Amino acid sequence: MAYFNLVNNLSTIGNFGARIARNRVVSAARPRFIQASSKAEAACDKAKEAVKQGADEAKRTAENIKDKATSSAIQMGQKKKEMDSKAADAAQEITAKAKNSAQKVWDSAKETAQKAKDTVLGKADESKEAIKENAEKINQSINTKN
Repeated sequence: MAYFNLVNNLSTIGNFGARIARNRVVSAARPRFIQASSKAEAACDKAKEAVKQGADEAKRTAENIKDKATSSAIQMGQKKKEMDSKAADAAQEITAKAKNSAQKVWDSAKETAQKAKDTVLGKADESKEAIKENAEKINQSINTKN
């Protein structure tokens, strides 16, 4: 019991700053609520506004990047269409030139064949005439000997 009396009579205990009353420990200080000063509130508001501005700037930057990427993709698509068109035009031009060249070769071959035919027929006619003349000469020679 002496122990309890001793505890009941002490008002504070060492560094703990607690008061003991009838076997209960009670805090020496009342709880304090943290109150922000107007300066701290202003600093928080500034920080909040700076974060908001930074987020807005990041959003605008992201939108700009997206717009530029979209624009680049559209331009690349247009360039591809132009290149496809140019390639098709070039292919048609090459096809037309090849067709024209083939037609020229064919015409030249036909012309050469016709010249050869005419030359051969002309020589054949000459030979035929020469043979006829020689045959007549032979007939005349035979007739004169008889």
